[in-house]
Amino acid sequence: MKISARNVLKGKVVKVTEGAINTEVLLKLSGGAQVVSIISKESAKKLGLKAGKKAYAIIKASNVMMAVD
Repeated sequence: MKISARNVLKGKVVKVTEGAINTEVLLKLSGGAQVVSIISKESAKKLGLKAGKKAYAIIKASNVMMAVD
């Protein structure tokens, strides 16, 4: 796989929660951190996402916001 995005995080799917239109995917990274993504139900099916499957979280954003209390 070749992709232009620089933030590619490899992990294992922990949980897939289907909704009426979208699906929430929880990915656990090797260091223990978790990433949650909301994708279309159709995309989740096409990718065959299910618990235990290896997958990548690819983050591409033009802005990253920071906040403090």
